[in-house]
Formats: sequence, C-alpha cells, structure tokens
Amino acid sequence: MRDKSNSAGTIVDTSHIIRLLVEKALYIKRLTPEIENGINEELTRLGHISEVDYEALELLMAEMDAGRIQLVSSV
Repeated sequence: MRDKSNSAGTIVDTSHIIRLLVEKALYIKRLTPEIENGINEELTRLGHISEVDYEALELLMAEMDAGRIQLVSSV
C-alpha cells in the first residue's frame, strides 16, 4: 500500500514522503527532529532510496553545509 492518511486526514502518496519532508525543511529553513525522524523512518520502512529521493536529500545536505538550513534540537 502506497497511500496513507496524514494527521489532517488527507491521503498522502507515501512514495513522495521523503521529498515532502525535504521540501518542508527547505521551506522553513530548519531541519527539525520531527522532519529528521520522518525521513529516517521512511528510509527504514522502504529499505532503499530512489534516485529522486537521494537527490532531494543531497540538496538538503548541500543547503545545510552552505548554512541556509539550520539544524534545530526542538521546534
């Protein structure tokens, strides 16, 4: 099953969760524990990473290295 409900009851295509989480981190310019845990949980669940997800994570890491995304310990 690739679809599941999020907290708002909206159906989310789980094949895009990593990209959505990266997009959220880029938008708010912070990598929160919740976003990081969500990415890790999805990677663990899938057991692999797609090329597109890898590129999204690579972009997130590059933005963090450049100082444009802040790693925060709590929201």
